[in-house]
Amino acid sequence: MICSRSDDERTIMPLDRVDRQMLAILQSEGRISNAALAERLHLSPSPCLRRLRTLETSGVISGYTAVLDRPRLGLGLTVFVDLKVERHSEQSAAEISRALSAAPEVISAHIVSGVADFRLEVVVRDLVDYERLLFDTLLKLPHVTDVRSDFALRTVKSASPLPL
Repeated sequence: MICSRSDDERTIMPLDRVDRQMLAILQSEGRISNAALAERLHLSPSPCLRRLRTLETSGVISGYTAVLDRPRLGLGLTVFVDLKVERHSEQSAAEISRALSAAPEVISAHIVSGVADFRLEVVVRDLVDYERLLFDTLLKLPHVTDVRSDFALRTVKSASPLPL
């Protein structure tokens, strides 16, 4: 399945050592102040802020989030879902992508090679919650012919900083 992408998505921004250090720090300490970041990078605050703004406006930094503890929020079940699609086209991929983007339980979705066409990561309270999502949303997705679910027994490694 092929989805078109703009040239902007394929452009790799050149990063120097300081940019990479900045990104590494921000991945683990997203709320660090500019003054503290500048000190860690051995920069003065103004050049540090300019570099940060450049990384933000170029799209290298696409946003800031808080990492939440799923079980403490009552979201105890993680499910990896494979979707098989009957018709491979940009239109069907776009329709499915829009529908998946609208489902808050789907925290990541990827078009993949292999047996499945889409692989999803779904986070819900429990099996009853997943059953509702399965019947009310996933099985009603356009062009989907098969849905396979794998339940996570334990998380060994969760979302981690990117290897820079």
